[in-house]
Amino acid sequence: MVSAETPILGPDTLVLQCGSDTVSGSRETLMRYIESRFPRPPLVMSRGGDCDETTPLIVTATRLQHRSMTWHIERMVRWAEDLAARGGRGAVDPTVGSPRMEVKKFGRSYGHLLELMLEHAQMEERIVFPILERADRGLSKAANDDHARDLPIMNGIKEDIKSIVVLDSGTPAYQEALSNLFTRLKSLQEHCKEHFDGEERDLLPLMEAAELSKQQHERLLEQCWDAMQGTHSHLFRFFIEGLPPHDAMSYLGLIIKCNDKDRAATMLCPIME
Repeated sequence: MVSAETPILGPDTLVLQCGSDTVSGSRETLMRYIESRFPRPPLVMSRGGDCDETTPLIVTATRLQHRSMTWHIERMVRWAEDLAARGGRGAVDPTVGSPRMEVKKFGRSYGHLLELMLEHAQMEERIVFPILERADRGLSKAANDDHARDLPIMNGIKEDIKSIVVLDSGTPAYQEALSNLFTRLKSLQEHCKEHFDGEERDLLPLMEAAELSKQQHERLLEQCWDAMQGTHSHLFRFFIEGLPPHDAMSYLGLIIKCNDKDRAATMLCPIME
């Protein structure tokens, strides 16, 4: 766990508490410590097409957000598939509760994902796409069209879950609703993969060609925090859960770069409690 001392240290300093060990330093220092303590699976590895020091900060943040959302969507699809396969029977794990209780938990988790995805889309539309449009009008049209296409699907899934909660488990209508839920989530997963891949292949690399100054890139990152306040407050634990350790450390590193240290501390608080 990252220590609560983190925000008051230097701008590039983090503190890690692991058992009786306390390690402080840069992200790379902490990664080396984790790698030495827990060599399997490796955290630091070659990742083709990943971000480097020349990548604009907003691009790094956007890619990491894509990865978290992808992980959560995949988790929801697997969960929905399991619900549909059981057809109203309770889970093996008794802590999940009754079928209705499980569907309610499923709905809360999907609600978190929906809020995260909506904030991310709004962030892109308010911050990333206007930069590209000023450079070359029409560049972000396809991405904007994807957002408009997927919003009804995302909201429709939320309504589907509400409908399932009031159905009697085990009935044909209940089983059909679970099957339809899985199908719609699977479709959303495919759309999101296509959309994220397209942005990272065709749009985000163009941010480097926009010829913005370092200060302008830093300001874009600050605007990202403004646009995604829910993600960086009550949803932050949920968001970070979707990232492997190396990517989580990279994202925390972006937050540490925040010029407003009180703001950075506030964003980090949810994972320090």
